[in-house]
Amino acid sequence: MHASARSPDWLRRSSSVTSGRGGAVAAGWVSRSWGPAAAMNFSEAFKLSSLLCKFSPDGKYLASCVQYRLVVRDANTLQICQLYTCLDQIQHIEWSADSLFILCALYKRGLVQVWSLEQPEWHCKIDEGSAGLVASCWSPDGRHILNTTEFHLRITVWSLCTKSVSYIKYPKACQQGITFTRDGRYLALAERRDCKDYVSILVCSDWQLLRHFDTDTQDLAGIEWAPNGCVLAAWDSCLEYKILLYSLDGRLLSAFCAYEWSLGIKSVAWSPSSQFLAVGSYDGKVGGRPRGEAHGQCPSGSDHVASTRPPPQVRILNHVTWKMITEFGHPATINNPKIVVYKEAEKSPPLVLGRLAFPPPRAAAGPLSSTESEYAEACRRQSQPQDRHRGAGLQSRQLLPGDEE
Repeated sequence: MHASARSPDWLRRSSSVTSGRGGAVAAGWVSRSWGPAAAMNFSEAFKLSSLLCKFSPDGKYLASCVQYRLVVRDANTLQICQLYTCLDQIQHIEWSADSLFILCALYKRGLVQVWSLEQPEWHCKIDEGSAGLVASCWSPDGRHILNTTEFHLRITVWSLCTKSVSYIKYPKACQQGITFTRDGRYLALAERRDCKDYVSILVCSDWQLLRHFDTDTQDLAGIEWAPNGCVLAAWDSCLEYKILLYSLDGRLLSAFCAYEWSLGIKSVAWSPSSQFLAVGSYDGKVGGRPRGEAHGQCPSGSDHVASTRPPPQVRILNHVTWKMITEFGHPATINNPKIVVYKEAEKSPPLVLGRLAFPPPRAAAGPLSSTESEYAEACRRQSQPQDRHRGAGLQSRQLLPGDEE
């Protein structure tokens, strides 16, 4: 890791921990009021690469990438605050939790570059060398960076304060293999060694191992801490319906299985109070039958599934007994007349093409509202440079209301 010669003491201040393709165009907007007649004003369009555009956690800044350049704007005025240049095309950006730093991952070159908003002259470059780089993220304290090498051989923890390096071996490549507690004290990591799944719990202050235990899973798909940091949920792949609840010391609190011989868990989410756990499931009729469904024999002799209703897709577990307290379906067709469905509709009057000339003459075209005129002006400004480059190759374009023929 290379950093500037400036002493990193200012990094050690205490900070609160808060819990496409190239050529894309991003547009910012600001709502002037929240009343019934709230107007939305569009800014001019900005260039964007690979859909890399993120607000800072405190909401004060907006970071966007254009190839190898990182642009940081003020979120209120959209004026450029800082402009940084990286060594190659940026493929991932992430803000630190205190919004003081932003990392840019250059996966193709195995590099991570870190920039500071408070000290623009300070910068940091992390080179993983021949090990390569496939993922990079911040720790909750915003002073450590976790880099995952190619083939998930290890996770390297880099400290911006002390420039020290720690290594975590055997990380598993799965849907969600790393999770921090809300207070930033502990890290849970899914591991795979000797053809078996494990979970390691580490202390984030010194990255020392606290607990290490195996999980009763065939193919561990993900882990997630409860918001209070007392329970860790671990679930199997979609081939088997199984979710396991572990305490901080590695004890198995409970295991839940809704059905067998079908596609299993699709997603898991804790409630903010840690009192409920929502488990999203696949349609249990694929590949087998859920528990409690009738089983019959086809005329041809092959097995089939007979079900009176499709199984629910979301189940809610309570934190006391870890039993299901309710379930919610997600049908494709809603037949209940008591359910209210809202649909967003435009208030603009319908356009009857049979009565109006297309495109309408300038005299016949009505005046545009302030919102429509600003949006049309932004579109025209964006299309002008493209029209100049196209030259004679541009034969025609669609006219907006108010354009001259």
